[in-house]
Amino acid sequence: MQYRNAYLVTLVLLLLTACGPTNEAPTPVVATPAAERFTAEEISRMEATAANVEILRDRWGIAHIYGVSDADTVFGTLYAQAEDDFYRLETNYINAMGRLAEAEGEQQLYRDLRMKLFIDPEDMQRQFDASPGWLQDLMVAFADGLNYYLHTHPQVEPRVIQKFEPWMALSFTEGSIGGDIERINIQRLQEFYNNGPMVAQLEMPFDGEPRGSNGFSIAPQNTVNGNALFLINPHTSFFFRSELHMVSEEGLNAYGAVTWGQFFIYQGFNENTGWMHTSSRADAIDEYLLTVIEQDDGYYYQFGDEQRPLTERVITLPYIDGDTMREREVTAYFSHHGPVVREQDGQWVAFSIMEEPIKALSQSYGRTKANNYEEFAATMELRTNSSNNTVYADSAGNIAYWHGNYIPRRDPSFDWNSPLDGSNPATDYQGLHTVNEMITVMNPGSGWIQNTNNTPFNAAGPGFSPDPDDYPVYMANNPENPRGVHAVRVLEGKADFTLDSLIEAAYDSELPFFQDLVPDLFLITSVDSPMPVNTDDNAIRVSIASDTLEYIDLLRGWDYRFGVDSVETSLAVYWAQQLMDDVRDEANAQGINIYEYMVANSTPSQKLSALRQAAETLINGFGSWQVPWGEINRYQRLTGDLVQDFDDNAPSLPVGFASGRWGSLASFGARTYPGTNRMYGTSGNSFVAAVEFGSPLRAKAITVGGLQSDPNSPHFDDQAEMYANGEFRDVLFYRDDIEANLERRYRPGE
Repeated sequence: MQYRNAYLVTLVLLLLTACGPTNEAPTPVVATPAAERFTAEEISRMEATAANVEILRDRWGIAHIYGVSDADTVFGTLYAQAEDDFYRLETNYINAMGRLAEAEGEQQLYRDLRMKLFIDPEDMQRQFDASPGWLQDLMVAFADGLNYYLHTHPQVEPRVIQKFEPWMALSFTEGSIGGDIERINIQRLQEFYNNGPMVAQLEMPFDGEPRGSNGFSIAPQNTVNGNALFLINPHTSFFFRSELHMVSEEGLNAYGAVTWGQFFIYQGFNENTGWMHTSSRADAIDEYLLTVIEQDDGYYYQFGDEQRPLTERVITLPYIDGDTMREREVTAYFSHHGPVVREQDGQWVAFSIMEEPIKALSQSYGRTKANNYEEFAATMELRTNSSNNTVYADSAGNIAYWHGNYIPRRDPSFDWNSPLDGSNPATDYQGLHTVNEMITVMNPGSGWIQNTNNTPFNAAGPGFSPDPDDYPVYMANNPENPRGVHAVRVLEGKADFTLDSLIEAAYDSELPFFQDLVPDLFLITSVDSPMPVNTDDNAIRVSIASDTLEYIDLLRGWDYRFGVDSVETSLAVYWAQQLMDDVRDEANAQGINIYEYMVANSTPSQKLSALRQAAETLINGFGSWQVPWGEINRYQRLTGDLVQDFDDNAPSLPVGFASGRWGSLASFGARTYPGTNRMYGTSGNSFVAAVEFGSPLRAKAITVGGLQSDPNSPHFDDQAEMYANGEFRDVLFYRDDIEANLERRYRPGE
């Protein structure tokens, strides 16, 4: 079975679980000596492949991998990624296969169980054997590239995976942030399957930044040069992906962002097509309530007029305990709807997701070699990109959008946002929607397409976007969001886009959410003031202290734009964060979107109270409530650790752009940390690229901080100031340009 996983952003959320007794005697941990990991035949094969690969590192440390065959290039790609950050790469696969407890101990057992409900190595090996030959070749090259890195770097000691196997690539086939399986609540899973004492789950504070992405496509009629333009703007955890370039003599020539450990460009472009994924709310996941009956020979669940047996599978969960490897066994239960993941009001809950690893990996790789719209659309017919929308542009001038890709056909009379009655056969899927039945946009008359994880019904603006009445409700649960409002503003009515002006649009400093929220303050008048704050007939008279009037006056003169020197941005952001915290429970209880609730449902007293608290927080942290935004909002990277520590006394850089929560298209998710007054970013704009499809292709890009995780590397922070300032560098796409900016040329193993 297939696990549509992504690397876990909050990898270190500790689930402190007191486990029951182990099932067998402990086994001492003995690492395989580096010299004994690979056979002479394997080493000979890897050396032969390495001879067909050339890696060119440009002045930014970006790897351009050239191979004779696609498989050669995949080999070099994994070798180069391992050079840059083997720790992150291995961690992705440790997580994907449910083996974190082998590295981090019993506190990760139920995270591992969640993975192993969908991943079984024996089944993955069978899937590998059933894969087409071309895909097997790529998976062998994937494993060989990583193993050759370990062979030639014996000083590197893997935490868990001593030797990579080709089938492992099938455990991690998509690369998005927050894959389908992560919707399963680990605490509830623990409560259902745990047979030992429970300990509360610790949660790491979250910056509140909306995870997702922006994607823009601009048709030739709206550009100065008559070429399609394309924006790639994923909002992920920082250092979540690598930037690289894959080229082979078999037609592969793809550039962009690669999630650590994968052998395909996840968000990027080739000379003729560009693809950008944005997290989707097209419904691809469902939960089913099972009516379970215990009988002498096991558990059954009601389905129509019959009682079906629940399949039982014993899952072994190894975990490290000091220098000893122990293990625990869990008996997991499966229905035809999927595995049981929790209990709700006496009923067991089964979890249904897409499970097609061969097709998913084929689609992820296949899109990178598509040279026109028809070839790209053919990859969409595989229908396995379950958690993403796709924004597209090409050199022929086509622009397109697909909302979701894997969408089961369902009975629309049911509420698919809630758990379904698993005993009712009418709730079973009725196959999959075809691609032409899904929400799509192709060459709209507006000449542009945008998605910011928002509603698809505003993808191309009024009059050119899909009509919601034409589609089942479950196809699009996304509401509009402030970034979507902003995107339409910077795209509509413009016919003179260039590569640089597209970047300017993507970094436009407006914060649309505050245009709705701040004016509410001006409707409040003071009963203590001889002159009203506002003479509007709708004014609300409450008692306002003189200092609060100062806060309101500051915001009255604001242009609603962020900037490193903007004191208004600082006060507004702290105010909105405080108000959001104050009314969140009320909004959730009433089922109202939090942004809508803040504007339309929060009371004048709540707004004023939050404003005063925001000012007090600024005064306590910085000595004044008038603090430039750049003094607060900072970029800092002190180490290459997976989870960073931050220090107000250590060097950091001011960042002008702000959280996507308030409509900033350039997203910077930041918060304070223990011991800090400043806010430090850990998510948002990570790899960003703007592409012009012409002859020749032109592109500009920026990667957060730098390409490598070693603080001693010149590429640890060589892009940091450019990133903080929203400045881009030219993408070196053609061989002559790469050669002219070459830092190092070598073959794997040299």
